[in-house]
Amino acid sequence: MALIIVESPTKARTFNRILKIQKEQASKSGSKKKLPDYFVFATLGHIRDLPSDKMAINFKKNFEPDYVTMNSKQKVVTELKKLAAEHDEIIFATDPDREGEAISYHAAYILGLASEKWPQINWEKKGGPKRIVFHEITPKALEEALKKPESIRLELVKAQQARRILDRVVGYELSPLLWKKMGKNWLSAGRVQTVALRFIVEREKEIEAFPKEDHVLIHANLKDGEELRARLVAKDGKKYEKKHKLVLFAGDYEYTKSSIVVDNKDAILKDLEGGSYKVNDLKDEMVTRYPPPPFTTSLLQQEAIGRYGFTSKMVMRLAQDLYERGLITYHRTDSFNLATTFVFRAKDYIAKTFGDDYTLEKPRGFRTKSATAQEAHEAIRPTKVDRDPADIASEAKLTKNHKLLYELIFNRAVSTQMKEASVRTIKADIAHSKGYELESNFAQVTFDGFLRLLSPSYVKHHQESASLSKGEELTLIKLEDEAKKIKPPPRYSEATLIKVLEARAIGRPSTYAAILSLIQDKGYVEKEGRYLKATYLGTAISDYLSAAFSKLFDTDFTAKMEADLDAIAEGKEEMIEVLSEFYKPFHHELVERQKDETKIEVKEEETEPCPTCGKQLTLKLSKFGKFYACTGYPSCKFTKPYLKKVPNKQCPKCGGEVVVRYSRSKKKFFGCATYPKCDFTAFSFAQLGKAK
Repeated sequence: MALIIVESPTKARTFNRILKIQKEQASKSGSKKKLPDYFVFATLGHIRDLPSDKMAINFKKNFEPDYVTMNSKQKVVTELKKLAAEHDEIIFATDPDREGEAISYHAAYILGLASEKWPQINWEKKGGPKRIVFHEITPKALEEALKKPESIRLELVKAQQARRILDRVVGYELSPLLWKKMGKNWLSAGRVQTVALRFIVEREKEIEAFPKEDHVLIHANLKDGEELRARLVAKDGKKYEKKHKLVLFAGDYEYTKSSIVVDNKDAILKDLEGGSYKVNDLKDEMVTRYPPPPFTTSLLQQEAIGRYGFTSKMVMRLAQDLYERGLITYHRTDSFNLATTFVFRAKDYIAKTFGDDYTLEKPRGFRTKSATAQEAHEAIRPTKVDRDPADIASEAKLTKNHKLLYELIFNRAVSTQMKEASVRTIKADIAHSKGYELESNFAQVTFDGFLRLLSPSYVKHHQESASLSKGEELTLIKLEDEAKKIKPPPRYSEATLIKVLEARAIGRPSTYAAILSLIQDKGYVEKEGRYLKATYLGTAISDYLSAAFSKLFDTDFTAKMEADLDAIAEGKEEMIEVLSEFYKPFHHELVERQKDETKIEVKEEETEPCPTCGKQLTLKLSKFGKFYACTGYPSCKFTKPYLKKVPNKQCPKCGGEVVVRYSRSKKKFFGCATYPKCDFTAFSFAQLGKAK
């Protein structure tokens, strides 16, 4: 009997279900072939790691880490050793990425299957422990993997260990420096988290420095038997527009605003009210639109955050659940590749659901942009395409959010194998008798193709097009003018920050959720709606670290470190050489900065008068979160908790404001600001939707 080791109880249950079904099917078919017996055990994640109470890195011995069994996993380890002794064979089946490989390696070490003389690893048996690799948890994938077991991939283990050591060194050596500089012993710095924070801080500065200009948009509602709307764009061949090009931290940002006619708006409106309008030119063309590629980790996070308002952490948790239940392929991937079996099953589904007109003659593929993507891996796709996703979700008893993410993945993957859409676009150039030029654009979907599945609302609203002809006279119905400020570059949302981090090769998509969660939990960044805004504390930390350690937190240097970690995983770089190249200049800089005794004052926001002494309250941060404190401290010790208000929501029970609260276990929920007078609570925005 063989012991299969995985990291998740959900994954273990899915394995057991598949193995049970395979045995039942073999029994019903009367097969005389005896299937092997397996017992599946979950480690509940990592079982061996660096201790939290010390550096645990020996710099004199090639950065040798002092790994220990985690306190919370002592019972797991005891049970694992007991099971290993009872079974004839041990098979490791953790996730196929670096973290999964490291979990397998450390479990093998604990079971005595490996001995380590840093940085070399020796297997106690030739070839090493058995390791199966798969990218979807389905009967066929599991059967194929068990037929062709591999060995634990040591290059991936080394890459994971190198990342762990780098992050431990930066965190444990820089954080005390921040404590000394700012007088707060709960602050932390991170190799990638600080660069992510820097993007947010620099964007805030760019917004503040942005030129504040007004502009006016003028539209004419015209009629030629049906109403159409045209925008004023020029007069006598000269366009109403201004172009600006700003050099931003994330790269150049160019924007154009049309109809900037503030100085003479009234005269223009008066001219447009008289005179005549006619269609000067028509540009009518057919445009072919192709479906977007299937989801990678980054694209899935961006789409789900933008569409449903999920956080990146939530997206990854939901995707992990779907993967472990056997509903999607592995969700940590940079590849656009789709398995041949999937594209042909998708074709059958498309023909059955939409008709043969929507199928392709041959499968459509996509070129993966990431230089580090492994084509053997797949994009994120559903494992089942035999029936509608709603039926599959219902059968699997998915929650509402799981269902939303599953259907998003299903539709995106299937749409890649649907016919392209045909869209008729019309650009109408409209001339006014006094030399003004207006423009109107239309789109009509003549064949919906993949849009029928991926964007039915777009198809619905673009079924008809205005009927215009060149030289046609038009009648003015009314004029509209709208004064606006020219908008600066927007703040980052989680989705747009992930996009720029990936574009600059900073961090990896699988780490973004943890990074974004951390900088918010630490109080370095806050959310205003869905946008990220740096706090005074976050700005102070970013400014200091980016100046004091300019190379370490340079975006190009951070990207190079990621490339070096990838090279270790591919066997192209030596782990110790990469660590040494990083540590020597970093440690030299650190020693120099430790000599500087200058303190950093963090600006604190003054709010309202203290109800006890009348002095101003300030908003302060601690490791437990925000709170208000009196500036008269220590003579006045008044404090009160900070409660973040939920905009545009009222308590359905008493009409008071709704605020964000946290339970003792740090679980987020919503409550009435008047508590304990009103005890209303809600645990989701859906429940808040009932409020006025």
